Amino acid sequence: MSELKNRIDFVYIFDVQDGNPNGDPDAGNLPRVDAETGMGLVTDVCLKRKVRNYVQVAKGCADGYDIFIKEKAVLNTLIDAAHEEETVKQAAEKDKTAEARTVMCRKYYDIRTFGAVMSTGKNAGQVRGPIQFTFARSVDPIAAMEHSITRMAVATEKEAEKQGGDNRTMGRKATVPYGLYVCHGFISASLAQQTGFSEEDLSLFWDALKNMFDMDRSAARGLMSAQKLIVFKHDTVLGCAPANKLFDLVKVEKQCDGAPRRFEDYRVTIDRAGVPANVTVEELI
Repeated sequence: MSELKNRIDFVYIFDVQDGNPNGDPDAGNLPRVDAETGMGLVTDVCLKRKVRNYVQVAKGCADGYDIFIKEKAVLNTLIDAAHEEETVKQAAEKDKTAEARTVMCRKYYDIRTFGAVMSTGKNAGQVRGPIQFTFARSVDPIAAMEHSITRMAVATEKEAEKQGGDNRTMGRKATVPYGLYVCHGFISASLAQQTGFSEEDLSLFWDALKNMFDMDRSAARGLMSAQKLIVFKHDTVLGCAPANKLFDLVKVEKQCDGAPRRFEDYRVTIDRAGVPANVTVEELI
């Protein structure tokens, strides 16, 4: 595995058409929104979940690519299993937690990528992951819409009797007609070296961002698509420029007069002249 030796910052732009990109369970599963501005939101946790799901399918939980936070997982059982590894058993008592943490980083892709708290169970400590996301925020205010839907069936005989055999169930579905979302991400080479996150892991991560929406189709999410992935790579481990200054070089501007309804209604530009000499910029999408 090749060691990561460069700090990286990136801009990830994706859109949704006639779908709910990230429902809020505390608000009837309506699309998340900034109450003051009307801008749509997608949480970092939501995006990390999609990366995990992509890696799980792409790698089939192969050795070194298992997923710690996955559906129906019992986390303490997985932490306890790390303590059954020979390297942990043979370690001095004061070193067992650190050795178990090393085992967990080696086995689970999402731990060495995003980090994890593993201080429950037999204790494998905590890991600070090298990759972090911000919330994704829509470029323009979104119109969160609710639609009445009908299912031509009922769940119980009692419901059927009550409707005299009509057997219909009414429901609600929330969508965003169109929203273009921008997320910012950060990759720390120093933390990557601590967790064992490699250049090969990074390549898999880029593949996930490019393709994860195609592995996550749902009637609730409509058409979600990755539109742009702009990567700023620094010459050093610590970095050569503030991330926010680099992000400011990426402009997303609306080109249509009315409400945007497709990606082509926007223009994405990069001020390449403003990129510092010791930082390279690349568009992966």
